[in-house]
Amino acid sequence: MLKIKNILVFLKIITPAVKCLFLGLFIIVTTSFNVKKHPYYVSVVDVKYDMKQKTLQVSARLFTNDLEDALRKTGNKTIDLLNPKVKSEVDSVLFKYIKQRLHISINSKLQNLTYIGYEKEEESIWTYLEIKNVPLPKTLKIDTKLLYDFLPQQINIIHSEVKGIKKSSKVSNPESKSEFSF
Repeated sequence: MLKIKNILVFLKIITPAVKCLFLGLFIIVTTSFNVKKHPYYVSVVDVKYDMKQKTLQVSARLFTNDLEDALRKTGNKTIDLLNPKVKSEVDSVLFKYIKQRLHISINSKLQNLTYIGYEKEEESIWTYLEIKNVPLPKTLKIDTKLLYDFLPQQINIIHSEVKGIKKSSKVSNPESKSEFSF
């Protein structure tokens, strides 16, 4: 009982300014530890033509938590990319999501993507795809809507390389198409 009285006496002598200071500090501390959110929503799509193998190598880097949220919303079940229970199931869900939102045309012909896999890098996931047996690209059209349906502020940066010539573009939701000529 003595301790409760001491606490009540202590609370009475705290000035309103000190109370505001503690409240402000509490708000700053609790909001700064929210690791789920980040201040920007940027993904990267890299496209490179391999002249020897006549393949177009495609990789996409997306924030892990954003991608897991998108996969959960489209598949109505929790997907853990970092610690999958069944890797083949995660691969299937991930590829389905990507092929619905990433389309590539080479020389005005829409191509079919082949899924290779994915790996973790810091707070993001790199997914790897390819297009086999393609002619030397004179034009590349890339339409990427990755994460657009879940993040209105999403930006996708697209890098392309053919015969050592590198070109880049940025598209912001709802804009999704980039075209490169080589």
